[in-house]
Amino acid sequence: MSEAQALSAETRAYIQSLGVEALGDEVLWLEALTHGSTGAARDYERLEFLGDRVLGLVIAEWLYESGSDAEGKLSQRLNALVSRKMCAQIARTIGLPPHIQLGAQARADGGTDSDNILGDVMEALLGASFITRGFGPTRELVRSLWADAVSGAAGTAKHPKSALQEWAAGNRRKTPEYRLISREGPDHAARFTVEVAIKGVGEMQATGSSKSEAERLAAKAFMEKFG
Repeated sequence: MSEAQALSAETRAYIQSLGVEALGDEVLWLEALTHGSTGAARDYERLEFLGDRVLGLVIAEWLYESGSDAEGKLSQRLNALVSRKMCAQIARTIGLPPHIQLGAQARADGGTDSDNILGDVMEALLGASFITRGFGPTRELVRSLWADAVSGAAGTAKHPKSALQEWAAGNRRKTPEYRLISREGPDHAARFTVEVAIKGVGEMQATGSSKSEAERLAAKAFMEKFG
């Protein structure tokens, strides 16, 4: 393995601290940590694609065996637990950001705190684990990292947009209307500002790392003020 393809001793020790005793092909782990802004020949996108599917299967199995919730409730919890926001939260909790390989501009733009990047890299690491170690060990890794999230309330509360929709209908109000106000920043650290309005009631704005997150936050803020 060339020096350029090798993990640093610090990053190797970090991955092993997560419970990955034998890394196998370190090139794959380095790839999982590498953002396209570095100009490297291989970045995390393909591994992220794979890791996303592995995570979904592990969480779906976990939820299925954990109780007797109906399909709708299972889907609600699954969507919350595998969301980019949750993956980014897990990444922060386990101290992943310093180990991500970013180009100078992406780092200056706050890439190490971007939900998009952190979430994608978290999934890419699961993809690398699946290829190098197989499904069983990767399943155990997910169950270790997601234990608090699964045992907590993630996905049990109604989504703010659904809650607002039901509130409007229950109060004989017009359907909530969402409008994109602005999109700022580079693709890897974009910030979206959205306004939600209900005619005759009011409007609220919120900003997030994706349009859907901004809509969710705007709906939550609207309910807090007017609901």
